[in-house]
Amino acid sequence: MMLATSAIAVTIPRSPEHNQLLATLPALELARMAPHLELIAMPLGEMLYEPGGQLQYAYFPTTSIVSLHYVTQSGASAELAGVGYEGVVGVSLFMGGDTTPSSAVVQIAGRAYRVKADLLLREFQHSGIMQRRLLRYTQALLAQITQAAVCNRHHSVEQQLSRWLLLTLDRVPLHELIVTQEQIAGALGVRRESVTDAAGLLRDAGVIGYRRGHIAVLKRAGLEARTCECYGVVKAEMDRLLSSAAGS
Repeated sequence: MMLATSAIAVTIPRSPEHNQLLATLPALELARMAPHLELIAMPLGEMLYEPGGQLQYAYFPTTSIVSLHYVTQSGASAELAGVGYEGVVGVSLFMGGDTTPSSAVVQIAGRAYRVKADLLLREFQHSGIMQRRLLRYTQALLAQITQAAVCNRHHSVEQQLSRWLLLTLDRVPLHELIVTQEQIAGALGVRRESVTDAAGLLRDAGVIGYRRGHIAVLKRAGLEARTCECYGVVKAEMDRLLSSAAGS
């Protein structure tokens, strides 16, 4: 069941702490979209859309992170990608379809700008900078999905956990995450006990500290040393495609 969101007064500051796709738009395109944007609360665990459902909105996260998941018939799941302030949830709306086989769930609570599906599609069809930014973001998202598939198949749970933590840290301003090991296990598609073992290795190395529902990153350099090449590949591709000048 989808949970209700709450709308509050909207402003679109041009700041890195807000959504990057919106904040770097030219003034004319931003002004055209601004009246149609709602700044909403994104509670932890909220289901934004379910597999096969009609997408009514696109979401531009600011302080929240959304996990794109695929859930099998048996109930097992794995994260395809995460979406934070750098992107948008709902790329199928402008890529030729309005449904998707995956689900989108709020992984880190915060806020996002919400816009109706038809209004985003209309803006995309203006063929301006917004269209080019959305297409470049979609390419970055595909790179993230591809690398996650490789990582989950070939690398250790400790490496996968380090990658996941680093990508999450890149999207939030804090060094402590409100997330359970069960949520991380669902994201990585592994048993909770495997995440507990991997987190224990990182804790014993002084890289992280954790208590129920919270993970504090104590040494980012330690995470970077323990992750695989997948984090660097994804970060480099996102930086290349999503810089403020890209696609202008």
